Amino acid sequence: MLTFLLAPFLALLPRRWRRSGPALKSRDRRVPSILSGLGEFLLALVAMLYWYSYSVSTWVSRGLDVALAGKAGPGVNEQEIGLMAIFLFATHPLTWLIAYFAVEGSVRLVAAAFAESHLGILPLFVLDKVFLKITGQSGPSAAEPSGYAEGNFSSYVGALREKVRVSRTASVPDELCVFQEGPEEFLEIRASRRKPDWTAPRTVKVQDTFYRLEDCSMGSGPRPYRYRLRRLSAGVMSRTVLVYAPEPEPVVCQK
Repeated sequence: MLTFLLAPFLALLPRRWRRSGPALKSRDRRVPSILSGLGEFLLALVAMLYWYSYSVSTWVSRGLDVALAGKAGPGVNEQEIGLMAIFLFATHPLTWLIAYFAVEGSVRLVAAAFAESHLGILPLFVLDKVFLKITGQSGPSAAEPSGYAEGNFSSYVGALREKVRVSRTASVPDELCVFQEGPEEFLEIRASRRKPDWTAPRTVKVQDTFYRLEDCSMGSGPRPYRYRLRRLSAGVMSRTVLVYAPEPEPVVCQK
């Protein structure tokens, strides 16, 4: 229960920090990331409304005091003082800082909800990079990117583009093609939808046979997602093994 309550706050951290302890390694990160992004956006919105009310009323009050004291020059009216207060609000660094967190929160919210990308906040990501640079440590490997490196803006846009493409194409049964390459037997699965967590070199169980996922690629047509699997002589079920049990039944062909 405590982990569930803390999960939206832990979602603020860079990916490397989230992996540093057992409590931060939850596999279900979508809902906490959505709540974290929504919370950041709403807090920034409330802060912006409070800052606007406080700053504009303060600067208008000071402007009127200066005008009544005769220090503002002739012809200065309340409308001009109000416009100047709004100009000061719009150009103040705190306004831009709050606006940044509002935009970041909305981006993190949309990324988690639609692009399945779980982003921490940029200030902590930068702090982590500076710490690694000062201490001389190496960051995550290319196979294990972190933070904004994992979900930068371009990949976020690409994921949204994929969501739009999937929504415009019909879902059809997978096509399974079995073929031989020398003594090795391979299985190619062609799907109309991307299969989550199917990354090489995961082990996949198809009925009673175990395969090693060798490669994932993009093609064309109604089944653009191609998964190439090599048959294993034996396999052992574990929590990391992917079980392939599609609905409806796939179409089987021979190469």
